[in-house]
Parts: sequence; structure tokens; C-alpha cells
Amino acid sequence: MKKDSEIRVRMAPSPTGFFHLGSARTALYNWLFARHNQGKFILRVEDTDVQRSSKEMIQTILDGLGWLGLNWDEGPYFQSERLAIYKKYVQQLIDKGYAYYCYCRPEDLAREREAALKNKQSWKYDRRCLNLTPEQKKEKERANHPKAVRFLVPDHPVVFYDLIHKEIKRDFADIEDFIILRQNGIPTYNLACAVDDYEMGITHVIRAVEHITNTPKQILLYEALNFSKPEFAHLPLILGEDRKKLSKRHGAVSLMAYKEKGFIPEAMVNFLALLGWSPGNDKEIMSIKEIIQRFSLKRINPANAIFDIQKLEWMNGQYIYRMSDGELLESLKPFLIKFKFITPAELDKKREWILRVCGAIKKRLKVLADIDKAGRYFFVEDFEYEPRALEKHLHKETIEIVKEFSRIMETITDFDGAHIEESLRGFVKEKNIPARNLIHPLRVFTTGKEGGPGLFLTLELIGKERCLKRIKKIIKNYEEKNG
Repeated sequence: MKKDSEIRVRMAPSPTGFFHLGSARTALYNWLFARHNQGKFILRVEDTDVQRSSKEMIQTILDGLGWLGLNWDEGPYFQSERLAIYKKYVQQLIDKGYAYYCYCRPEDLAREREAALKNKQSWKYDRRCLNLTPEQKKEKERANHPKAVRFLVPDHPVVFYDLIHKEIKRDFADIEDFIILRQNGIPTYNLACAVDDYEMGITHVIRAVEHITNTPKQILLYEALNFSKPEFAHLPLILGEDRKKLSKRHGAVSLMAYKEKGFIPEAMVNFLALLGWSPGNDKEIMSIKEIIQRFSLKRINPANAIFDIQKLEWMNGQYIYRMSDGELLESLKPFLIKFKFITPAELDKKREWILRVCGAIKKRLKVLADIDKAGRYFFVEDFEYEPRALEKHLHKETIEIVKEFSRIMETITDFDGAHIEESLRGFVKEKNIPARNLIHPLRVFTTGKEGGPGLFLTLELIGKERCLKRIKKIIKNYEEKNG
């Protein structure tokens, strides 16, 4: 049972499209507000659009919330299972004179609206069905004419206070008598939303700013049904870096696509929290516990937020770097298997070695999937060489130096970083050459890259046999081409 002082918020997604970043941030802000105030977070699925809703999209919502760790206290409730409740309240509105039957064909009204727009004229439903005579209504009923139900908008302005945008006023002349029950018996968004928020005891409606035009209609329904009104907070838009509405090229894809790329849920939560909200200082990396403690609707900026993928990648990299090697291995497992670096059976057998690879490579990962380009050479032989890097070292003097040192490498019994470094330092001192003249080509020949973790640790982790095999392959190819 709801306590009188209990904060209750809800996330009410429609399963007609991907659960994207905007929906995820809305869910997060509701969840943070509930947790900060020791309240309840309710999940409601608005699936009354039967043709466009799907079980698959519902599952993406549940998966997305689960991945972010946004556990709900009640639900999920499904509007498609609550139709009898909505019809009860629609009948109350009809009985009280706040709503009336509309027998107009939707396609006829759509043509009228379109014609008006073509002529650059405003169009608003003219209440023709409200003004039908009793005989005309009876005739429609006898003919079993399809009918919807419209709300009768009163002739007074709607004024409400938004916790983010302050006072908002809407003149009644700008609101037409809107449909609350379609001809097929399915309620419209505004009716179902208002009824559910009342029935579920929602105290604060925190949702996207796109819904701000719906709020006056819902307030009219609250008033007509004698419902207590919740408080409203409409969140600003998330825009791309070009200040345009978020699209697929900006990041408006399924939230789970970010999981597949290797983003860490804690990093995503941290990033989304700062897309419009500020803790009041310059701190950016924050634990979920700290975000909950600091979260307040008062610190949400009404200006639109900007989605910056580089910032998200940077933040994700910070979270990866702060992981223990064991935590990173657990997160990397699906990617190691996906890229065929290792089999599930080998994970335990090679665990200690993989842990060391994780420690060596972690600072070079922005996302977990970066293990493919940043660490492939540790696991397999089919890696690519950076063309410029390889070309830079393919000349006679370097080949001779590397060939000579590779013979010394063959004699190193304890092939670890310390002994490899000791041998290399002694070799370059004896040859009176800069260490870089050997270090750089050795790295390229064994990893295919100019950069990476410390060379001596890298060579140790690759292993003596594989290092020598790779070096000999490069030398052989060079000599075959150059005689």
C-alpha cells in the first residue's frame, strides 16, 4: 500500500521501437529520484498500440533496464491488460458530461485537416458530434455506427508548474476536444496515462519534454475525474553534437547496442546522469551510490543536453582502467570468445596468463571490443601489421640488428620481462646503438603495432617461441624480396 508521504515515480515506455538513450536517461532519472527519496520506482509498459507493439521490443526494455541495474519495485504493468479500468473511467466522464461520442470517420477528419494545412489554415475539430440532435444520435446508434469518445475541453486556460521549466500556460482555444477512447475500444495515450498515474499513486511524473504538450490534456482529465494531480518535470532533449535531434548517426540506437560494443553499465549510468543534471561541482567520475546521494531535480538544466560519443568513450575507458584484472577478465570473456581468441574450455586453463594480459592492455581499451584491435596479437597469429610502421623498419641495417638479437633471445632461459630487458640493454650497449633502434622494430615485428604496453612485458606474454617465429617470418619475407 502507498504511504501518504511516499514518493512514487514510474517509467512508462512504449514497446514500439528500440529502448534508446533518451528512454534510458528518463528511466535513470526516475530511478535516481526514487532511490534518493527512499521512494518507489514503478515499471509500466504502454502497449495499447497493438499493431506496433511487440514482445521483442518489450524484452529490449527489460534487458536495457536490467543491464543498467535499474531495478523496479512494482510491475511491469501492461496497459493492454487494464482496458476494463480505462473504460470504467471513460464512462464516468460521459455520465458527468465531460465527454461525448464522436461518430466521425477518422479518414474524413484527416482529409479535412490536410486540406486546411494545404491552404495554410488552422484546423480544429468543430464539435459536430457534440451538437447532434437526440434523433441523429439515435439514428447513428441504430445503424451501429462506429464511435469514439471525445473529451469536452472546458473554456478556461490550463496552468501548471513544471519543476524544470517553471510555470506553463496553455489556452483552451489551442486544445481541441481530443479522443480518449478509439473506435476499436482502445484508450488513447492521454486517458490511459492519466488513469494509470492516479491508480498507481504516482506523485511525480518525470518524462521527456516532448510530452509537455500532453500535460494540459492530462490535467483536464485529472480535474474532470477529481484525481489528485502529480508534480511534473519534463526533461530536456538530448541532441547530437551538431545540435540536431539525436539520430542513428549520433547514437539513437538500441541501448543494448552499446553493451554489444563493450560499454560498461556503470559508465553508461554515470554518463547518462550527467546529460542534463549536474552534481554542483566539476566531478565527472561518480559511483552510483554517490549519484543517488547527490541527485536532485533542482539541478537539472532546462537547456538541451549534447550527446558526445568521445566523452562517453573516455568515461568508459576510465571505468575499464579502474577495474581489477579479475573484473576486467569477467567483462572481457564474451569478447574473447566472440573474436575466437580463446575457447570457453581454455578460459580456466589459461586464466593466470589472461589476467596478466588484461593488466597490460587495460589502459588502451575505451570499450571492451577494443581488445580486438589493441590486444589481438597476444592471442592469435592472424593480426594485421600497421603498414607505415612496418615499412619504417624494413631496411637492411634494422633487419641485421633484429636478426642478431633474435639469436640472443633464443638463449634466454627465463624468458621474462626482466631478463629480456637485461639482454637487450647489454646488446645495444655492446653495439653502441640507441636502444630505440632495436625496441621499436622488435615491437612492430612481434605485435604489428607502433604502440602498446611495455615491450619487455609484451614479449614475455607473447612467449619466446611465438616472438621468434614472428621475427623470423618478417626477416624471411624481407630477404626473399630484397635478395
